[in-house]
Amino acid sequence: MPTILLGIPPDEVTAAQLAEIRALAPGHRVLVSRDHAEMEAALDDIEIVFDGFPRDLLARAPKLRWYQQGSAGVDWLLRHPELAAKDFILTNGSGIHAVPISEQIMAYCFALARELPSAVHAQRERRWARGEFNHVFELAGQTMLLIGVGAIGGRTAEIAKGIGMRVLGVRRNPEVAHPAVEAMYAPGRLLEALPLADWVVITAPYTSETKGMIGERELRAMKPTAYIVNIGRGATIQQAALVRALQEGWIRGAGLDVTDPEPLPADSPLWDMPNVIITPHTSGRTPRRPERAMALFLDNLGRYLRGEPMRNVVDKKLGY
Repeated sequence: MPTILLGIPPDEVTAAQLAEIRALAPGHRVLVSRDHAEMEAALDDIEIVFDGFPRDLLARAPKLRWYQQGSAGVDWLLRHPELAAKDFILTNGSGIHAVPISEQIMAYCFALARELPSAVHAQRERRWARGEFNHVFELAGQTMLLIGVGAIGGRTAEIAKGIGMRVLGVRRNPEVAHPAVEAMYAPGRLLEALPLADWVVITAPYTSETKGMIGERELRAMKPTAYIVNIGRGATIQQAALVRALQEGWIRGAGLDVTDPEPLPADSPLWDMPNVIITPHTSGRTPRRPERAMALFLDNLGRYLRGEPMRNVVDKKLGY
C-alpha cells in the first residue's frame, strides 16, 4: 500500500491531524516514525514524506514522489548532487519560521543599538556603569539592507519600516517588489547598495551563488558605523574577512545566528568581541513550529492529491 511517512516525533502530530491526513488520502497507509529501521522496512512503499527522512533512505526510495521538509534551507543538495538529480518533488518549510526569525533579527538590532551586551556584562559584575553608555542610538531613521526578501526578509522589512527605518532589498529578481521595501537591487548591484545601509541583514538561502558572497570587498564597502546580521548560513560570509573587519573597525558590529564552521570553535576571536552577539543557530526555534509545519504539509497534501500547484516547490538544481 502507498505509504505517507511522517518523520516526526509522535507527540508532534495530533489525532485530529492524523484523521485529516487519512481523510485526504484514504488509499494510503500513514506511518509516524523516526526509527531508521522502521522507515527502511517500509521503503519500497513510501510515496510521500513529511520531514525527518535520512539522506541514505531518500536516495534508495524507489517510489518516492514528494518530500516535504520542515526547514527552509535545502543546502544539503549541494552536498548530495545525486539527490538533486533524483525524480521527486521537493518542497520546503519556507515561511513557517518568518515570525521567530524576524523577531530575532530585530532583537539583534535593538540590543546592539542600545548596547545591551555591555549592560549585561556590567550587571554580572554588579557595576553601575551609567557613564559607559555613550554610543547608544535610535533605529528610527536608519537604513536596513535585506539580502534576500523572501518570507523572513519580507516580515523583517515590515517590522523595520513600522519602527521608522528605511528598507532596501537585494533579490535575484529585483522586479518583484515588496510594499515595505523602498528600492530593490539585483545581486550584481550589491556593492552599490552596501554603502547606503546602517544594517546589512542576510536572509538569503545558501546556494552556489551565495556562498562567500560577503568578503573583504563587500565589508569594506559598508559604512564603518554599520552592523551585519546573518541568520541564513554561515558560509555566505567569508569568516576570516568578517573577523578582520570587526577587529580593524571596517564595520561596527555583528549579530550572528550562524557561523562557518558550526559549532563555532572555542578559539574563535568572535567569542570575545563586545560588539558581536552570537546565538547557536536558534533563531527559528518556536513552540509553534510543529503546528505551522503540519499546516503547510496538510495544505500541500491536498494540492498534491488533487494535482494542483504546490507551495514552496524547490528548484533542486538552483537550490531554493
